[in-house]
Order: sequence, then structure tokens, then C-alpha cells
Amino acid sequence: MRVGLVGYGTGGQNFHAPFISAAKGLELAGIVARAPATIAKVRADFPDVPIYPSLTALLAAGVDIVTITTPPQTRRELVLEAIAAGVAVIADKPFAPDAKTGRELAAAARARGVVLGVYHNRRFDADMQTLRQLIEQQKVGKLWRLHNRMDLDEPHTLEGGETGGLLRDMGSHLVDQAMWLMGPVVSVLAHLDIVDRPEGPTDASFVLTLTHSSGAHSYISSSKINHLSMRELRLYGEKGSYVAQGSDVQAREIYAGKRPLDDLAGWGFEPPEHWGTLHSAAGAEKIPSAQGAWHDYYAAFAAAVQNGSAPPVTTEQAISVLEVLDAAFVSAREGRIVNLNP
Repeated sequence: MRVGLVGYGTGGQNFHAPFISAAKGLELAGIVARAPATIAKVRADFPDVPIYPSLTALLAAGVDIVTITTPPQTRRELVLEAIAAGVAVIADKPFAPDAKTGRELAAAARARGVVLGVYHNRRFDADMQTLRQLIEQQKVGKLWRLHNRMDLDEPHTLEGGETGGLLRDMGSHLVDQAMWLMGPVVSVLAHLDIVDRPEGPTDASFVLTLTHSSGAHSYISSSKINHLSMRELRLYGEKGSYVAQGSDVQAREIYAGKRPLDDLAGWGFEPPEHWGTLHSAAGAEKIPSAQGAWHDYYAAFAAAVQNGSAPPVTTEQAISVLEVLDAAFVSAREGRIVNLNP
């Protein structure tokens, strides 16, 4: 299947294009880029892939799937244009500024009969895949609480203003991970750390407490301008606990110039020094890393388009994430717990 990529910034270049190329049965058939520097990057990375000046031109050339990875404030109109053309769409996260807009996009896709998915690729992180396996194997028993922390030393990548901020950026991923592992959320308590940017006040750090419908809790936190880099997961349950400090191995390998196509079988495994530890009555046990493979998202999405199955992340799931983010903004602003209807 032919995939068109709209946008070739940090996300398009590093988190989409290499994984489209690595997904079985997919072809990167075109990239939308307009700035001269961006066009130069595309030509250096993919000299044989056509470059288009707009989504309209890309759609006219003919593709089966379009990935929209432009800045958040441009995403709604582009997603609607692709839907109107009858082309399956993958929208980068957050796929809408709020749950209301997310529901609008989902309704448009249903009415047109096209598949719309959201790129919550970090379900396919090595640490998430490892933890999911432990939960499915009942290694910690009934779940009590999850601590999900990702601090990034990346001040230059913080998107400023009302449509930016870290909660919509990394928060989209961490909330989705928590709900994927622990189930629906019924209440949110949030604290946001706000900085002044030229684009306007911007959340640069957050801490969320999520109560899940099961009674379990998730504690989610991230920062981006505190010059701290740390990835940590802790899971507590009736039978024991699991602790891991990962290296974000896929991102690290991408930034080092590696690509999944270089070694598909060996791609995306955390090295042994970053394996997590399961603590139980039997003692402490190192748990080998599962494979992290963001290209598996693309392969699963292509299968959904071909056979009518659900995409790897549905719009309903993505809207639930947006509802939590909406509630978090209210909670932080008003200093209270916000209840949801899962």
C-alpha cells in the first residue's frame, strides 16, 4: 500500500518515515514539504521519493494512506481534506486540540467510510510491550498503581502557546499508555508548571493522578526544560512489583543514525543494563526486554484498511485520551479533581 507523509519536521523525519519504510507491505510514496531546508532533508534521506507542495497535490498523485504530522494547529483541516478525498488517515498525536474536535473528525471519517487512526506509537515501546506481557501473565496480580515518568532534556522542542505545551505532547502518549495498561479513567487531578513563551503561556511540566474504573491509580509525570532525562516505570500489584528505567531505545537508535530496516529482527530491544526487575515472593528477577517496533503500528493500520478490522489505536480510544487531557487542564486551572464518565 502507498503511504503519503505530510510534514517532515522532527516527527516526520524520525518517528514516521523510517517506520513506514520498515513496515511490511507499505511503500513511502510521497512526502509533502515546502521549505527549502525541509526539501533538502527529504532529498538527502529519500532521494527516490517524490516531493509534493501540498496535501492536495499528494492526494491527486494517488495514495492509499496519508499520515498527517504537521503542527497541531494545522492538523484538523488536513485530516478533513484527506477524509473528504476518501483516503485512510493516520493523524499524529494529539490528533485534535480537544475531545470535541476529536469527535468531529471521527464522525467525518465514519460518514465518509474511511479508516482514521491516531499515532499513539508509544504503545509499541519496548518497555510498554514488556510491561503489557507481565500484566497479561498476571505476574504482579491485581493491579494497584502505575507510576509512568518520562523526563526529557529537550527545551528546544517544547511547542509554545495555547495549542502547544507538554501535556498535549508527551502527555498524550503517557495517558494513552496508562489507559492501555490499566483501563478507563474516571477522575483526574493535575498540576501543570507554566512558563512564559513568545507564543504565550505554555505548560512545560506536569503531574497527573488518574483513577481508573478498576479502582487502580496511575501517576504520570513529564518535564522538558529541567535538563533531566529519565524514563521510569513502576507497577504495583497484589503479587509484587515491577521497576524499569528504560533508555527509550528506538528514539536513541534513530537519533544515532540507525534505521529499523538495517536489522528488523534485532531492532528496538532494551540492552540488558536497562531490563526491568520483577519483585515477588520468589525474589528479584530481571525481565528480558520485549521488542519495541513502531513499524508494527503501521503494519497493523494497513491491515485494518485492507480487511476492515479495527486500527491499532481507534478514534474512540484517542478521544478518551483527549477527554483526560481536557479534564487535566480544568483540574490544574481550578485546583480540583475532575470526574469523567468512561
